[in-house]
Amino acid sequence: MAGFSRTWWGNRFIEALEEFTDDARLGRGRTYARGGKVLKFQINKSKITATVRGSVNPYFGVYKEPKYKTSIEIAGISKVKWTKVIKSISSKAAYVSKLLMNEMPDNIENVFSEFELHLLPRRKKEIKTECSCPDFTNPCKHIAGVYYLVATELDHDPFLMFELRGLSKADLKKELIKTPLGNILSQELRDKTIEPDERVSYYTEPITEEFTEDIDIKEFWRGEKTFPQTTEPSSKATVPAVLIKKQGDFPPFWEKDNSFIQVMEHIYDQVKNRNKNCL
Repeated sequence: MAGFSRTWWGNRFIEALEEFTDDARLGRGRTYARGGKVLKFQINKSKITATVRGSVNPYFGVYKEPKYKTSIEIAGISKVKWTKVIKSISSKAAYVSKLLMNEMPDNIENVFSEFELHLLPRRKKEIKTECSCPDFTNPCKHIAGVYYLVATELDHDPFLMFELRGLSKADLKKELIKTPLGNILSQELRDKTIEPDERVSYYTEPITEEFTEDIDIKEFWRGEKTFPQTTEPSSKATVPAVLIKKQGDFPPFWEKDNSFIQVMEHIYDQVKNRNKNCL
């Protein structure tokens, strides 16, 4: 059932919930999330609140569409344990570099498992939920619908899971930069102010060169001397620019389903091949 989200971390959030939640309940919640029945969705630190539209059911005497208040609160990780986790993360360059560039390492859970912790909730007691609907089963379909919207939010910002566990994205980066490795890597990612270069014209200025040998004009225009037919093979197109990579696969301005970095790599590929065919 975990195909609702676009990214692995959003899907992994639903997969974690499936371990202790009834599939039928999650299925009805999925319908609620897609049907636009979740209103006033808000996340504040580790607590999620929302207003969810209920169903009209004359059989039960419900003739007007009800609106239910729901809340989901995820248990936070203590400061002492966060200190241990950050210390472990800061010792691994692959983790630090990705996190500082707003990318979520796909094996980040391995760090938490070292201390018998989980970034994603794995047990029912880690999540406290409430709903004002008359359904006594927990989670009800209204709460399940909010679960799926949380997964969608994780698509846009995977660091939200850190915040739900008690550590904001800003505090995480601040703690990583304090470490020796984080400090070194952050130096390369800091924005540098470049003063504009004043120029009269931005067109390329021609450079006059003197030839050391006589040129036969007729021979030149007839093309009797041709250019070499072989060219140096071009290197594989990549996206080395830190400016592109530092915002991650799904930066705030990017609203498409595919990765921004992959799109840029494809554009680099097209430019390379087009220039190659022009030679």
